[in-house]
Amino acid sequence: MRQEKKGSFLLFAGSYAEAPEDGLYAYALDRTSGALTLLNRSGGYRNPCFLDLDHRNRRLYTVAEREADGTETCAVALAFAFDPADGQLQLLSEEKTVGRATCHIQYNDAGRYVVATSYSGGAVGYLPVLPDGQLGRMSDAHRHEGAGPHPTRQDRPHPHSAYTDPENRYVYVPDLGLDRIKIYKPDAAGGKLEPHGEAIAPPASGPRHMAFHPSKPYVYVINELDSTISAYEQDPASGALRLIESVTTLPEDYAQQDDNTCAEIQITPDGRFVYGSNRGHDSIAAFRVDDRTGRLSPVQIVSSLGRRPRNFAVSPDGRYIVAAHQDSANLVVFRIDDETGMLLDTGHRAEASKVVCVRFWNEDHTPSVQ
Repeated sequence: MRQEKKGSFLLFAGSYAEAPEDGLYAYALDRTSGALTLLNRSGGYRNPCFLDLDHRNRRLYTVAEREADGTETCAVALAFAFDPADGQLQLLSEEKTVGRATCHIQYNDAGRYVVATSYSGGAVGYLPVLPDGQLGRMSDAHRHEGAGPHPTRQDRPHPHSAYTDPENRYVYVPDLGLDRIKIYKPDAAGGKLEPHGEAIAPPASGPRHMAFHPSKPYVYVINELDSTISAYEQDPASGALRLIESVTTLPEDYAQQDDNTCAEIQITPDGRFVYGSNRGHDSIAAFRVDDRTGRLSPVQIVSSLGRRPRNFAVSPDGRYIVAAHQDSANLVVFRIDDETGMLLDTGHRAEASKVVCVRFWNEDHTPSVQ
């Protein structure tokens, strides 16, 4: 049984907002009830969509867009300091990244860098993080090449995200357009990503996002195009990924499978349950992890109670999931059953226009003031 603590968790949300609009939100999630309370909102940034946090130093990093010359946009990464009491943001720095738009950013605490991913630009960029949390200039970038078999979605590379493994040895970049997971070795001293091979995903699957098991060498990848989750085993020495299995996120009798696209994947802090979201079917699929093999057993496919659940986050205590719905512009809070992993509606909601990403601050990281 989990120990229940009083108080609240701080939750941040990003969105596809235009620059004059509020696009970054901060909420408090009550640990006992799951109720959400809006604490703060800020604007001035176009499409401040994906977020990541430096938990120890209370920094938030996001990708957004700026007008470069009045006719074209350029992709930027933003660094903020935040107040843990109310989520108030203070802009620290802004740096250009890759392409005209970026869809994902990942912060690495060990190497002090971020990796920004450009879906439309087919590239990933490496930016160092300075001692005060500001971003340095982009010091390395890699453009992917090739295509996949899907007739309309894989005409060129579409890297969708980047993740450093728990041992901080490798950076993995799922490329939806290539059915590949590109592998890099980060060189923090040199400010570079060194290419280190690739893993091959099932044809026309469209790998999008990843989740690492907290204590086992298992990696789970959600595939946007064929609505599956692939389980892999990582070789810690080489970084190679071996495919274990792929499982569907949809009911067998769902008649509109071609109209569904998967989005986010998360694993609970104890590694027992994996969740993936469906856009079209508008649901969240829950799976139990076999601790010995890494295989997934279906637990439940439940309505996300909104339209297009593009993203969701598991609370640091593993008791809640907050689902972000892009088209219904709301957040929905579910409680995770500790024994079964099933999702139970708490009845709690919050509004957030065009919301596409949610991330919790984990205050259990010991802060170190910079």
